Amino acid sequence: MPALEVADLSFRYGRKEALKGVSFAVQPGEFCALLGPNGAGKSTLFALLTRLFVARQGRIAVMGQDLQQAPRAALAQMGVVFQQMTLDLDLSVARNLAYFGALHGLSRRESAARAQEVLERLDMAERAGEKARDLNGGHRRRLEIARALMHRPRLLLLDEPTVGLDARARAAITAHVHALAREDGLAVLWATHLVDEVSPDDTVLILHHGEILQTGQARDIAPENGLAAHFMALTEDAAA
Repeated sequence: MPALEVADLSFRYGRKEALKGVSFAVQPGEFCALLGPNGAGKSTLFALLTRLFVARQGRIAVMGQDLQQAPRAALAQMGVVFQQMTLDLDLSVARNLAYFGALHGLSRRESAARAQEVLERLDMAERAGEKARDLNGGHRRRLEIARALMHRPRLLLLDEPTVGLDARARAAITAHVHALAREDGLAVLWATHLVDEVSPDDTVLILHHGEILQTGQARDIAPENGLAAHFMALTEDAAA
């Protein structure tokens, strides 16, 4: 069963068609890179997947649960890291996680145990008592990922999670999330316009002007010229 299944998904802002019949699936343990230039439709897709927008055409299912018919069951299987930071900067790392755990109905003891678990998974355990405000950009992103894992989702969505980070922090975040897919069996949908965040074994969806132009394993999509050159050629009008 796919962790995420999207079928014939379309969406309009008035007369502008932001998504046009998008279909794809992400399997458990798969790192799927949604690769597209700015304005390709990535954020619109994430808004539909997280039910910030409601699709009038197409189907979204998470672990077999239809997002339209059973939204609570579908969303419960999903962890999300949005492009814009949503931490409470005045709370400590531990308190940010405890608050999120309470929202998901976890007991104080269970929430504390899961917080320790996810912080260790992301090499953040020693920072549990620090205020989020005092963390650097990379560690704030790790905290947001840890928070998204508190309720043990089967699908992790990340919308351009490395925006504004330096190269070292970007590489660390990308490596952590690849490990979650590889070692924990988590299905990952990672939206980006940065080709260097994609590993050869990743599944790639190239989205442009609201349409998926190509899908496949990164190493197979452009074996001759490389993924970066191929991506730029497919989306060359985006820079115009």
